[in-house]
Amino acid sequence: MLLLAATLPAAADTTWPTFTDITDAAGITFKHSVGDLDLSNIVEATGPGCCILDYDNDGLQDIYFVNGRWHPDVSDNRGRSLKGRLKNALYRNNGDGTFSDVTERAGVTGRDDAYGMAASAADFDDDGDLDLYVCNYGRSLLYRNNGDGTFTDITEASGVASPGWALAAPWLDYNGDGRLDLFVVHYLEYDKGEFQRTGAYYKADNFPGPLSYPGEPDRLYRNNGDGTFTDVTQETGLLEPTGRGMGAVAADLDGDGDTDLYVTNDAMANNLWVNDGHGRFTDMATETGTAFGEGGQGVSSMGPFVADVDRNGLLDILVPDMGYSSLMLQARPGFFTDVTAQSGLALLCGQYTGWGGLLNDFDHDGYVDLFIANGDPHHLYVEEATLARYDGKGRFIDMARESGEFFDHKHVGRGAAFVDFDNDGDLDVLMNVIADQPRLVRNDGPRRHHWLTIVPVRSDTGMVALGSTVTVRAGSRTMLHSVLGVNGYLVSSDSRPNFGLGAAGFAESVEIRWPDGRSQVLTDVKADQILKVTAAPKP
Repeated sequence: MLLLAATLPAAADTTWPTFTDITDAAGITFKHSVGDLDLSNIVEATGPGCCILDYDNDGLQDIYFVNGRWHPDVSDNRGRSLKGRLKNALYRNNGDGTFSDVTERAGVTGRDDAYGMAASAADFDDDGDLDLYVCNYGRSLLYRNNGDGTFTDITEASGVASPGWALAAPWLDYNGDGRLDLFVVHYLEYDKGEFQRTGAYYKADNFPGPLSYPGEPDRLYRNNGDGTFTDVTQETGLLEPTGRGMGAVAADLDGDGDTDLYVTNDAMANNLWVNDGHGRFTDMATETGTAFGEGGQGVSSMGPFVADVDRNGLLDILVPDMGYSSLMLQARPGFFTDVTAQSGLALLCGQYTGWGGLLNDFDHDGYVDLFIANGDPHHLYVEEATLARYDGKGRFIDMARESGEFFDHKHVGRGAAFVDFDNDGDLDVLMNVIADQPRLVRNDGPRRHHWLTIVPVRSDTGMVALGSTVTVRAGSRTMLHSVLGVNGYLVSSDSRPNFGLGAAGFAESVEIRWPDGRSQVLTDVKADQILKVTAAPKP
């Protein structure tokens, strides 16, 4: 009875926002395709995702959508009419609530011989604009931003095509040399449908799952500083030939000042690659309690999302899956406890198939809340999205029916990203939908709580300093936020840390720990602003 009562809507809560689907009004007409006439295999069922980025440096967040393709390894002959007709899409934020399709001008339509899955953005060449990496089934893509609204495909010259099936590509400075390196997560070796065509597998209502195929190793590419990368997977200790990677997050999970990697694998143990500070990694997932979910068994782990849920200054991990999902709280550095059941998450998620999960403070009360995109894994069967408020006492409260008409509709959800696309201080949601339009859902308040967005930028390039950590103290609460690009399943979200301050009109302190280990502290910072903080030049 306690679990059921804890998930009932908080009827007296007048601070919880309403969310409005503004996809059509915003001019987003992109529609995802599985590259075929029907969804019939694991490749088609896995995507899609997107990337939130400010590609033109105008202070507004733009959107890059990836699309499927007709591919001879994946698609049926009946779908050949789609060959060459499907493109990725870049939408420029006009600043007035609408977006414009600038794909052709920008030159980022994607490869016709590669099936799109995800994308991430970073200024890998330190020239002051965001470059774009596109994860594909086939060969992935690196687009260099030319600084004039166009991109150039430099994949072959850079050495990061990473052939295979890529699902995530977080950027990180793993060795502390000041350059952003690239970690590419690979899923499995798809056999071009032979397993199901030869009759070795037969089931009336679906197709072979991940255990029918061998895994593929992930890859770490070191940035050489001259536009090229070197594969350093083996020498850094990251080679795992059997992994079936669905996602990864690059963050300082143990708080020791360097960047670790958490990789979620499908139907097998996850990996927590702990950085020793000298550029070598050791898998500590079993020792830290992060290898498995749902009480110990291997599950269909999707992309991980990290955030400080219980406000103890340590990053926690959310992993949506096809069952009850998994929430692991870091009680002390390097020690995680699964609280999926007692937090109410199991009850919220058990009836759905979870894919893209978010932990963001949607009502600015100082605690992160929960959004999960849901959808059937084998058919285009629709499900509602999950939305819940964290009560600050260890429980998630179901708020979907209190949050607007969007949550009355069902979709085949996959990747989910968060973004303050209108720069009004609250976080909106972009949910990717398989074989359909994505949904851009605006957070419409009411705005009865204060907020603060901190944008830590490098002094040399003016770009957001990925790998920084921002800690805000306001009232009686201390809130920690890592500056990440990739966080969640198949997506890159708004990298600007956003904090809810509750009733506090200012933050007593804002501390930024920069990627090079230096710290910078601001005091008495006024609320309700987007504050750009530039790192002090190195002495």
